[in-house]
Amino acid sequence: MIVVLAPGQGSQTPGFLEPWLAESQYREHLERISDSVGIDLVKHGSTSDSDTIRDTAIAQPLIVAAGLLTMQGLFKDGIKDKIHGVAGHSVGEVTASVVAGVLSEEEGLKFVRERSAGMAEAAKLEKTGMSAVIGGDQDALLALLNDLGLEAANYNGGGQIVVAGALDALAKLQENPPVGARVIPLQVAGAFHTRYMEPALERLREVATSIWASDPVVPLWTNRDGGIVESGTGFVDLMVGQVSSPVRWDMTMDSLAKAGVTGMIELTPGGALAGLAKRGLKGVPTIAIKTPDDLPAAIDMMNGDA
Repeated sequence: MIVVLAPGQGSQTPGFLEPWLAESQYREHLERISDSVGIDLVKHGSTSDSDTIRDTAIAQPLIVAAGLLTMQGLFKDGIKDKIHGVAGHSVGEVTASVVAGVLSEEEGLKFVRERSAGMAEAAKLEKTGMSAVIGGDQDALLALLNDLGLEAANYNGGGQIVVAGALDALAKLQENPPVGARVIPLQVAGAFHTRYMEPALERLREVATSIWASDPVVPLWTNRDGGIVESGTGFVDLMVGQVSSPVRWDMTMDSLAKAGVTGMIELTPGGALAGLAKRGLKGVPTIAIKTPDDLPAAIDMMNGDA
């Protein structure tokens, strides 16, 4: 059972799309995507610096575009007979919705354009951030977060939880972490997947009413609780609410394990979800696609040759 994973914001690094842009088919595709979202993603995927591509309004369309380029190379002959499911982390759910046939590429880009702009505006209202907490007791961490006014934003599994909230509270957590835990500040623009993103909800609800969604053509697991999506419109509603609610990637991985996953392919910029899978789904082969050179191995896995 081969499952495709779509990474979320924070996976991008400066110049990560340069190997793709070296091939005309991918450059032309990215130029069309750039026109659709009104952002020069060719520049941001090649020459823009880390501060620029960390901007939420740029980072999210860039991540989804990277996934769409990967799909172009990966699914040349369709997807139904090549993969058995898909899941996306945070904004990766937009990419996953396209893989699963819930949204067309055009509708997915429309949604991520509004999602990124709305979350960027919400992030400017208060100075907030996110930190990864690795190790330690989860119950002790959650109790401490409550005392500090912080929230668990991403339950990533494998002993990692990303927390979010006010910068001074995050600094206190780093100074006095739970026993056995490490706190690592993340280079992001705000407290995503928390109450701080609620100002973006109205904008996303409005765009959700204007896009056409179909029911999934392959199994699609949601960040909400790791469940399989039955309704395309229901999944769009989940993507709206997701911006201010926690990402339960731990539940998603549990569901994949119960479903009997035997291999995973992470779309560009691959690596983050593959790393989580090595800890949470030990022994399951994973291919992280970073450049077009990684496509043959992924295609072999889909064809049962890996």
